[in-house]
Amino acid sequence: MPTPANSEVTTFTRDVLGRYICNGLDEALKSTDKSIRSDARDFDIIIIGGGTFGPAVAQQLFANDLTHNHRILVLEGGPFVIPEHVQNMPQLGLNNDGAKLENGQLKTISNLRAINQDTVARKEVWGLAWHSQLGFPGLAYCLGGRSLYWGGWSPRLLDAEMPASQWPAAVVNDLKAQYFDEASEQIGVDATNDFIHGNLHQALRKQLLDGINGHQVAHIVPLAELPLTSKIPEGATEAEAKLEAPLAVQSQVDRAGFFPFNKFSAIQLLIKAARAAAQESNFDDFKKRLMVVPNCHVIRLDTQAGHVTQIQTNQGPITVPADGKVIIALGTIESIRLALLSFQGIPNYNLIGQNVMAHLRSNFDIRIPREALQHLVEDEADEELQASALFVKGRFTRSDGSVGHFHQQITASGLGFMDANSEAELFRKVPDIDDFEVFRNADDGAVVITIRGIGEMVPTNPLSSVNLHGELDEYGAQRAVVSITADDPRDSDLWDAMDQNALDIANVLAGGQPFEIVGGQRRDGLGTTHHESGGLQMGDNAATSVTNPNGRFWHVDNAYVAGPALFPTIGSPNPMLTGIALTRRLADHLIPKPVTTTVEPGFELIFDGLSANRWRMSKIQNQPPHISNPGNATIFGGTLEMIPGNDLGLFWYTEPMPADFILKLEWLRFRHEDNSGVFVRFPHPDSKGYNNTAWVAVHFGFEVQIDELGAPDGLGIHRTGAIYNESSQTLTLQPANPAGQWNDFEIRVQGQTYTVFLNGVQVTTFTNTDPNRGLPSTPAAPSYIGLQTYPGSRMAFRNIRYQAL
Repeated sequence: MPTPANSEVTTFTRDVLGRYICNGLDEALKSTDKSIRSDARDFDIIIIGGGTFGPAVAQQLFANDLTHNHRILVLEGGPFVIPEHVQNMPQLGLNNDGAKLENGQLKTISNLRAINQDTVARKEVWGLAWHSQLGFPGLAYCLGGRSLYWGGWSPRLLDAEMPASQWPAAVVNDLKAQYFDEASEQIGVDATNDFIHGNLHQALRKQLLDGINGHQVAHIVPLAELPLTSKIPEGATEAEAKLEAPLAVQSQVDRAGFFPFNKFSAIQLLIKAARAAAQESNFDDFKKRLMVVPNCHVIRLDTQAGHVTQIQTNQGPITVPADGKVIIALGTIESIRLALLSFQGIPNYNLIGQNVMAHLRSNFDIRIPREALQHLVEDEADEELQASALFVKGRFTRSDGSVGHFHQQITASGLGFMDANSEAELFRKVPDIDDFEVFRNADDGAVVITIRGIGEMVPTNPLSSVNLHGELDEYGAQRAVVSITADDPRDSDLWDAMDQNALDIANVLAGGQPFEIVGGQRRDGLGTTHHESGGLQMGDNAATSVTNPNGRFWHVDNAYVAGPALFPTIGSPNPMLTGIALTRRLADHLIPKPVTTTVEPGFELIFDGLSANRWRMSKIQNQPPHISNPGNATIFGGTLEMIPGNDLGLFWYTEPMPADFILKLEWLRFRHEDNSGVFVRFPHPDSKGYNNTAWVAVHFGFEVQIDELGAPDGLGIHRTGAIYNESSQTLTLQPANPAGQWNDFEIRVQGQTYTVFLNGVQVTTFTNTDPNRGLPSTPAAPSYIGLQTYPGSRMAFRNIRYQAL
C-alpha cells in the first residue's frame, strides 16, 4: 500500500509531525528509480537504527556533506512517537519500562510470555528482543529510542579508562583533541549546570567538598587529577566545579533570541536534518539528501565477497549500491545480533558478541534532616522545592593490581512541601526519571538524596557474551541470548569499594547525624542500566577486534558500527558522550571536510559547490497561480541545480560585477531539449517594479543562450552560445556536448563587445549599440550576472568564477 501523500488523521490527532519528518520505504525506493527520473540517485549511506546513535551520525553526515554528493537513508524498526525528551514535555507517563514486571518477576521474554505480553509494546514503545537470565528494560522502539528517556549524566572517560593496550591510539588522540569537546557541546554538557542551583545545591556541594578534603571519603580520584570540562559556576571554586553534575541539559543560551533545547535527545538532530533535507530540495523526494523510514525492521545483511549488497527488511529488500556504505547503529545487543546473523564465515566471526560489558550499579537512597546541612543559608527561597545534582569520581586498585573506575551520581531534593506543582517541577529537574518516586518523599523538614554508583566491569570476561538463540523472532530470524556476569572477583572488589564510597558520602552529607535509608534492594541487576557496551569492539588488530579504528568491520569492506558496541572497555561513564563523539568521528571519516576549490590566477570563485549564500532567486508577485513560481536552485553533488517553476526565473549573484570581466562556468543539461541561459550586465532585479523580476535581466541585460533546439524556430540566434535574439552578432556555432555531459562557457564582456566560447571554441561575438541595455557596472548603477530557470527544463552549473578586466 503506497504511503499517503498527506498527513493522516486518527481518532484524536492529525499526524503532522510523522508525515513531515518521515517517508515510507516505497517513497524512498521510488526516489532512486532512474526509469522514473534520469537524475535519480541511490542512497549511498544507509543507517540501520533511528534510536540514539543512528540519528546522531545521520545528522553529522548530512551537515558534513556541503557539496551535496551523498544521499542518506535511516531505517528505524519503530514508529515516530514524540519529538523530544520526555522530561522536556508535560508529565505524560511515558517513562522508562523497568527490568521487573508488576508481579515482581524479572522482565525476560519467558516471563513476559507467561502473562501474554511478549509481543505487546509496554508503555507504548518498550519491547524486549533477546533471551537472558537477567532482567532487562529492553529497547524503546521509536525514533529517538532510549535517548528520549536517558538521565543526561555525561562524564568523560579518563585517560586511564581508555588503556593503550585495548583502545586504538588514533581513536584516543582524536577523542581528546577534538571529539569529546564537540560531543559535549552538541549534547549540552559543556555548559555549567544553570538549572541546578540554589541554597540546597550550594550547601551540599560545600559539605561534600569538606568531606573529601578531610579524607572522609574512600577511593576518591583526587580532584586535582580531574579535567575541568565546563565553566566554573558563579560563586564556586574550581574544586567545587569538578563536583558539578555533568548533565546534558541546556536551560539557558548566550545568544539573544535563541531557545535552549533543555535535555538532549537524538530525535531533535534527526528532525532538524530531515526538515532541512526537505526544504533545500523544494520538497522533491528525488533531491532529498536524507530520508527517514520508520517501522522498517532490518532482518539481515546479505554479502558477497566481504561486501554488503542487500538489506533484508520486513518491507522487502533494499539494494546497496556498489559504492554504498551501511552503518549498524542499533542498540548494542541488537547490533551484535545483526552482525551474527549477517557475517557468518568471516575470519574473526568468533569475536562477534564477545567482550560484552555493562555497568555495576548501586542505589543508596537516604533522607536526612535539613539541620544536617552545615552550610545551608536560610532565606525565603527555601520555602520552594529545590534540587541538587553532584558528581564524584572514584577508583579502586583491585587485588591483581589493576585499577577500576566508578563514579557516584548524587541527586537531592527537598526544602519544600511536595505538592502537585512541585512534582511537575521535580519531574523536569531530576536527572533520572526512574528515581522520581524516591524524591516524592521530600518535605519541608527533610532532604532526600540518591547516591547512584556506576562502576566499570572488567573487559574480556568469557562468560559475558551475546550469541544466537535457537528461537526465531516474528521475522524468522534467530533471537539473541545474552549473558552478562559479574562473578569475576575483580568486579566484586570494585562493587564493594563503590558501595563503601557511597556510604562515606552519605555520612558526609548527613553531617555525622543519623539518617534514614529509603527503599530496599541496593544493587541493581546487570541488565538494568541501558549501558550495554562492547561485542563489536574496535582495535588495531583484526585477530583481537571486530572492527578497525574507524568502526568498520575488518572483513566487511562497507559495513560500519556506530554506538557503544565499539567500546573495547566501558569505563564508568554513561556511553552517551563517548558514543556521540565516535559518531562524529565516523561521519568525518566517511564524509571529510571538502577541499577548497582552486581557480586560475586572477579569478574569483563565486560558486564553489558548497554555498550559494550570495545568490538569490528572482521574485514573482501579482500574477495568477499558474505563473506564480519562478523556480528554485539547490546545491546537489557540488553543483548548482536549477529547479524550474511555472514561469521564468533568475538565480542571480548579489555582488556587483566589475565594469569589464571574463565569466567562466560549467553547465550540464539533463535532456537534449533542456533550456536555460546565462545573463550578464543587468541592473538590480528589484529596481524596475516588475511583477516578475526575472524579466529585468531579459529587457536590460543580455542572455548567452543554452538551447540546442533553438526554440521556437531553430535559428542560430536562439541556439546555444548565441546572444539571445540579437541579429547583428557573428555566429560560428558548434554543438554542445550531449545531455549528461559538462560544457564550458567563457563569456568575455569588454566595453560593448560580448564574446562567447563554448568548450574552448569561439561561437559568437556581438557589439551592443542599444544605450539602454548591457550598461557597464558603476558604483552608482551596479550590474549583475544570473542563471535562468526555464519552465520544464532542468540545468546544473558549477565552478562559476570571474576575472575583472
